[in-house]
Amino acid sequence: MKTKCYFLLFVLSFVSISFAQTQTQLNEKAYANYKKADAELNTVYNRILKGYQSDAEFIRNLKKSQKIWIAFRDAEMLVKYPNRGSGTYATSHQMCWYNYITDLTRKRTKELNVWLLRVEEGDVCAGSVKTR
Repeated sequence: MKTKCYFLLFVLSFVSISFAQTQTQLNEKAYANYKKADAELNTVYNRILKGYQSDAEFIRNLKKSQKIWIAFRDAEMLVKYPNRGSGTYATSHQMCWYNYITDLTRKRTKELNVWLLRVEEGDVCAGSVKTR
């Protein structure tokens, strides 16, 4: 029985080592996820601009809203991760930073997607969102 336990521990430790990633790899993956989320946000934003181009007031307000959101996002990042100089955070800081900004970006993309997905006819609170 003891031999089986040792063998199992050996196998499990080998498996966990083979899947381990360095902090640099985790940081790079988090950055890549952010870049992907940012590209998706920009795609949605540009599709909305194109789809609503005949509504000048909407476009003006959307651009203003997006500028304000970017300012909010940047401020939110500083609330979560204040700039306290080098050496303040652990090596995982970069990964955590990109994971959080990715979450904020995905939320914004979801919010903007409403203007692409449209709403059901008869939704009296649809505002500027076009109906299907």
